[in-house]
Parts: sequence; structure tokens; C-alpha cells
Amino acid sequence: MENKINSHLEQINELRNEMKKVIIWQETLIKNLLIALLAGGHIILEWVPGLAKTLSIKTLSEALNLGFWRISFTPDLLPGDLIWGQIYNQADSKFYIKKWPIFTNFLLADEINRAPAKVQSALLEAMQEKKITIADEVFTLDNPFIVLATQNPIEQEWTYELPEAQLDRFLLKTIINYPSQEEEIQIMKNDTRKEKIKKILSKKDLIEIQNFIENEIFIDDKIYEYVRDIVFATRNPSDYNLSQISPYISFWASPRASLSLIKTAKVNAFLSGRAYVIPEDIKEMAYDVLRHRIGLSFEAIWENMKTDDIIKIILDNVLVP
Repeated sequence: MENKINSHLEQINELRNEMKKVIIWQETLIKNLLIALLAGGHIILEWVPGLAKTLSIKTLSEALNLGFWRISFTPDLLPGDLIWGQIYNQADSKFYIKKWPIFTNFLLADEINRAPAKVQSALLEAMQEKKITIADEVFTLDNPFIVLATQNPIEQEWTYELPEAQLDRFLLKTIINYPSQEEEIQIMKNDTRKEKIKKILSKKDLIEIQNFIENEIFIDDKIYEYVRDIVFATRNPSDYNLSQISPYISFWASPRASLSLIKTAKVNAFLSGRAYVIPEDIKEMAYDVLRHRIGLSFEAIWENMKTDDIIKIILDNVLVP
């Protein structure tokens, strides 16, 4: 088991290092992209433009030699612009289906919250079931299929709140920060050098690592109970002596939150070189897994209470069984 973990981990570390050739400072972003990739989930990245979100995703697709398609979510975008269109062939007087950007491995939904909800809802079936229904035909998307969405802070002009049903389908929500002063200098220096990205993993290798993590990383029943208590604390805070946060929560974490915590904790354990999950894996992943699954009430917004503040209170008070 240990040899197998080390062998797979060596491949993933090589992939990480290849990404670092281009992405100078975004350690958290690189790690979370790898977690989403290995857990087979989707990730939403938030902050202002220009922080290497698009570059990171494109670099990952190049290192895996997988399909990549970027689409800008503008206010005039239509659902059909994502999925399919009909092309009329005059030669045989027939309409043919033309598949659009969603039929790829990495779909970059750039500035996803600039498009209205009807466009975003076109992604729901694809994100959850990895399938697309066109007329009376069902098309299975390629494996892996990952939506990597960038989102501007809702305070900016011409942005929409994403529907709760769609937010819940994202495995992680990661907040991107600005680089340090030293990193800013390194970014400027690296801009003059165009690094060529090598292919690191084949699709077969990637699927093998995904299956290994899913089936071989051990989780004790106490960890399952711990995840249950964290999620239930968002639904019934008073049951966990957390009545003080009840007024701040408008909607709470769904069962997908429990599943996502388990999946990401397994990957985090693997990236740490372990074949088993410990409570620290859950705590480390809790912020990115839960921050888009807990709704803030008007009272929370009025008192400047953030989602991360609520998660911290829960983690500080919910103990491992």
C-alpha cells in the first residue's frame, strides 16, 4: 500500500511542479485544482480578474493533454451557446446537431455570475450526472469532465447571485488572494520567459489514481460521525450549543456537503502520503467545501459576519466523537 501511494504521489507532485513553472504564488489554488481533479468534482474560484485563475486551469489541461474550452459568461449568453446548435445542410436538406463547448474535459466558465440563471441552469445536468440531453438523445461526457468557474465578488456591477442548486454542485469554492511583494517581482520576471508545459499524466494514469483514492484510502466510522456533526451543526446549531450562530444562517449544508467533505478529505490524506483520513483532513477542507453551501442571513450581512467565521465557530466547537 505504501509503495503504491508513493508511486502515485510522485506522479501528482510532478504534475504540481509542472504547474508551478507558470503559476508562481498560488499554492492554495494549485492544491485545490488537484483536489478537484482527483476527487472528480467541480471548483469555483472567486476574486477579481488578473490573478492567474484562467492561466492555472489552462496549464493543468496542458499538463494532462486533455481537452480545454473557455467560454465567457456574458449577460447575453444563451443556454444553447453552451450545449448545442442545429446546422442545416442544404445538400441533403437535414438539420445536424453541432456540439458546443461543454463537450470537453475542462470547461472554464469565465465570470460565471455575469450570466443570468437560465444559462447557469444549463450546466446542472452536466455537472451532476456528466450527461447532456439534446432532444431525445442522451450524450455521456468524457471522463474527466470538470467545470472550473471563475466568479467576481457579488459587489461588482453586472453580477448575479448563483442559484443555490448550482452552487451545491461545486465541490469546492476557493478564494484567490493577491501575491506578496516578492512574488509580484517573480511574476514580472517570469512573464518574459514562456515555459513549455510537458505532458505529465495520461488519462489512464489519472483514472487509476482517482480509483485508488476512492477505494483504498481508509475512513474510520468516527470520521463519518465527525463529518455528520459538522454538517448538522449548520442545520440545527442549538443541538451543538451553537445557538449564537442560528440567526446568521439562511440556508444550510446539504448531504452533498457531507459527501464532498469525505471525498476531499480522502484526496488530502493521499496528498499527505497517508492511506487513512484524520480529523485534520476534514478541518483543512471544511472551509472550501462549506463556504458556498451556507447562506448568510440579512442579520449576518448587517453585522459583517462572513461564512468563514461561521465555519470557524463550528469547527472550534464540534468535537471528534
